Amino acid sequence: MIRRLVFPLLLAAAAVPAPAPALARPAAAPSFRDRLPQDEVIYFVLPDRFENGDPANDRGGLQGDRLVTGYDPTAKGFYHGGDLQGLIRRLDYIRQLGATAIWLGPIFKNKPVQGPPGQESAGYHGYWITDFTRVDPHFGTNADFKALVDAAHARGMKLYMDIIANHTADVIQYRECGIQACAYRSVAEYPYQRRGGIGGPAINPGFAGNDVQTAENFAKLTDQRFAYTPYVPRGDEHAKTPDWLNDVRWYHNRGNSTFEGESATLGDFAGLDDLATENPRVVQGFIAIYGDWIDRFGVDGFRIDTAKHVNPEFWQAFVPAMQARARARGIPNFHIFGEVFTDQLDPGLLAAHTRVDKLPAVLDFAFARAVIDTVGSDKGTAELGRLFAGDVLYEGGPAAAQTLPTFLGNHDAGRFAMFVKRGFPAASDAEIMQRVILGHAMLLTLRGVPTIYSGDEQGFVSDGGDQDAREDMFPSKVSVYNDNHLLGTTKTTADANFDEAHPLFTTISTLARLRTAHPALTRGLQRVRAQGDKPGLFAVSRFDPVSGAEILLAFNTSTAPVAAQVQVETGSVRFAALAGQCAPAASAPGSVAVTLAPLSYAICAAEPAK
Repeated sequence: MIRRLVFPLLLAAAAVPAPAPALARPAAAPSFRDRLPQDEVIYFVLPDRFENGDPANDRGGLQGDRLVTGYDPTAKGFYHGGDLQGLIRRLDYIRQLGATAIWLGPIFKNKPVQGPPGQESAGYHGYWITDFTRVDPHFGTNADFKALVDAAHARGMKLYMDIIANHTADVIQYRECGIQACAYRSVAEYPYQRRGGIGGPAINPGFAGNDVQTAENFAKLTDQRFAYTPYVPRGDEHAKTPDWLNDVRWYHNRGNSTFEGESATLGDFAGLDDLATENPRVVQGFIAIYGDWIDRFGVDGFRIDTAKHVNPEFWQAFVPAMQARARARGIPNFHIFGEVFTDQLDPGLLAAHTRVDKLPAVLDFAFARAVIDTVGSDKGTAELGRLFAGDVLYEGGPAAAQTLPTFLGNHDAGRFAMFVKRGFPAASDAEIMQRVILGHAMLLTLRGVPTIYSGDEQGFVSDGGDQDAREDMFPSKVSVYNDNHLLGTTKTTADANFDEAHPLFTTISTLARLRTAHPALTRGLQRVRAQGDKPGLFAVSRFDPVSGAEILLAFNTSTAPVAAQVQVETGSVRFAALAGQCAPAASAPGSVAVTLAPLSYAICAAEPAK
């Protein structure tokens, strides 16, 4: 638990960018629809934790205690009251931050409460879906969602839905386990053609295995008792919508995943009902479900939860179907990005899912790892160089890497400020603030699609991952949130935190606008100019995709000043500062002097010789 301190508002040496000079700017897009995925700045919101616009829906229309309604604003694992009306109310706040797209956590109707006795929690996060066709009543109605999409579009902002195809809520049970978790049972030891394991009676004659992904083959998989005996408890026979989801034939039914080997795609994710996404019936069912959300609401993209736990063939069918549906709806640049979790700096692991699964993009977990390593620890800046050297691995190469949503921390692992504090436990508040600002400068200027987790712009720190990183933006009643010391303010999470004068808010807002004003920072390819095996200078150049004009980005990750010559293009002669301090002219053709204060950055736009 983090002790409370009074923090002076400090931005010295943070290199907050000045207004950009009148350099070449892109022509205004005729419509927000014409923006490419890499043109966006994304703001991620869990609706339950953002703003409560309608207290009447706090209990989702249910009667009873928190184990029935899921509502307990004092408990970090239950609903707190945030909803779609609250988000509509705060759209101008999000736009003022400089965000151009909203990634909205899942809003589908969820099972309100799950978990064994004494370990219950609620579906406030949206990942325990029972009805894929409607908004959860805790958040509002389908009409509220349509109003949100329309209100965002009226402001020139896009709306991305968070979707799930890997699993549903935990409804199916196994007779062999009771209330206990069921261990994973493999295909080798519990083949589809034997009931209850190798020695059991023969079942499913003619079934050729789940690698033969045809309707004719799966029609022969009629007996689901190969590993366990799955059943739907009395009263839950129609718990899920659409109704086809209530049939146990459309699930793997092999017990809990170990997240290794075959269980990564065939096992239940912490008890959630794992869909047999290799079955053509399931593929077509989800194409219909999510295509309908595009048709009805005109959403602009999908973030795909647990994408790596679904077989590649599913995505190979699903993605082009969604892109075609979007084009037919007049949405030419529908952004699809999958969650492929890793805590390693391993671009190859991520890139494989763009090559094999054919996902257009994935969340760039490797980017988060690299920035945490270089800004939130004492590793050298070569970590960043290694990250970007892996861009060639993605399907489409470095150009495709531009569409990867980048981030610093998230609602699962924890906030960036927390990682920085853990990396430098003896550091002052001022140093932590400088490091957090430096990380956001990297996020908002380097390649990729910068993604801000709501609350980061208000100095939220978090105590850990998952529930400990899901603080309320509206006044919270959760004690383990409210005892946290926030950066850049004397407020706590017991207060409303929508302060547009917060130093992190103003820094992010300025950088976001600088980014979207310069095509080099959105669509421009990137070239690493300087890196090292110790904290210090990291520099890259980015290039206007039309004119070729260069913007030099320089970051100092050390607590000592940096002075160095950095290579630039020989045609880059004079420089204008977009942020920080920049040498007015090249020292010699192809070389410019860079001087940086500790933990600061500079953004220098080259003006070609006349």
